[in-house]
Amino acid sequence: MSKTHHELDFSALTPREAYKVMIGTIVPRPIAWVTTVSPDGVVNAAPYSFFNCLSADPPILALGVENKPDRSFKDTAWNIRMTECFTVNIVDRANVEAMAVTAAAFAPEVDELEMAGLTAIPGVKVASPRIAEAPVAFECERYLAIEVSSAREIILGRIVMAHVREDILDPATQYSDHARLDAIGRMGGNGYAGTLDYFDWPTPTAAEVLDKRRVKA
Repeated sequence: MSKTHHELDFSALTPREAYKVMIGTIVPRPIAWVTTVSPDGVVNAAPYSFFNCLSADPPILALGVENKPDRSFKDTAWNIRMTECFTVNIVDRANVEAMAVTAAAFAPEVDELEMAGLTAIPGVKVASPRIAEAPVAFECERYLAIEVSSAREIILGRIVMAHVREDILDPATQYSDHARLDAIGRMGGNGYAGTLDYFDWPTPTAAEVLDKRRVKA
């Protein structure tokens, strides 16, 4: 027997209320640990969980970046706009504490990677660096930016280079070992979830589904 559901009309919710509903139920969300560099050469790092991959041809990542309360750009959005590039680093369990440090509200001139004790490695194809301690990093060129409101924009980045730790990726198949990656996802509030609670569930064929229905009938 199905249970009843709360019916939430998003037109009647405040942005904050809508945010709480979304981040508490659209879980776990992958975390984009974004590194950028300002036109003056200052490195910035910050985590974003409004993030995912959208396309493989072309290879596109998407970031949802919220503006500051006064509607001015955060350092990440401003640097991407000015330099046309950014790097997405994947957060694993070993880097949770360092990732949290980079989320602190430092002044624009502060290097968050230095504050977190992390190492910046120059990009190969883009000006933004990657984080040496991260298990995976994607160098991206800005593909498109969509200003969805004065409070937020969606930034699409085209992946031009990937760096995957050797023990994670099988170069013969391009498959990755999820256990060695040990990535974490964002939950609601201050919550995080690991990705080691893993199981396989193959997609059935249409014939298998129909056969199963006939057996039940």
